[in-house]
Amino acid sequence: MAAVFSDGIRIGTLYLTGFYYLCGMVSLWSIFAAFAKIGSFTIGGGYAMIPLIRDEMIKRKWIREEELPDIIALAQSAPGVLAINMSIFTGYKLRGNKGSIVASLGTALPSFLAILLVAIVFTGYQDNPLVIRIFKGIRPVVVSLIAVPMIKMARKNNKTWWAWLISAVTLFMVAFLNYSPIYILLALIVLALAITLYREKRRKANG
Repeated sequence: MAAVFSDGIRIGTLYLTGFYYLCGMVSLWSIFAAFAKIGSFTIGGGYAMIPLIRDEMIKRKWIREEELPDIIALAQSAPGVLAINMSIFTGYKLRGNKGSIVASLGTALPSFLAILLVAIVFTGYQDNPLVIRIFKGIRPVVVSLIAVPMIKMARKNNKTWWAWLISAVTLFMVAFLNYSPIYILLALIVLALAITLYREKRRKANG
């Protein structure tokens, strides 16, 4: 009986996935499964999730490489947790409001269950020397997970010297001067808008 029930769920899942594929849509189950996978293997917070989101979304052709910096910028600017915000934006792009809800649930559920398990089982082991050594060993890996996608995005999107200059100045201001990224993003938006309006005005004057 259990085998028949399991086969029924599997066939139903395949049927729904195939139906959405033929309709040119991504199934909600596929979105949930992808983000649950990402949420299950992320250690170190939202920024460490970026390489997993990048690889999973681009492999499935759900987003393009050049869209990722825009999604990160929007997620960073909006209130809330970066990983959840990225899930909401990506899910909305794929299936609208339902996609946003399913993607955010898929991202948050593994972390919630893991923290709940840690709270239940490992509360008395936080001062254990072995546990402390394990987490000290994980930290450098998390730094690498965050750095690699940032370097790849910079190499792909920074095509001019001034783009590299903006990246370097922003990195310095955030890392060493403790400026909020939100203020930097707002300043760059105003600057880009002013330059665009100035160029448009000059083009009309010369035309």
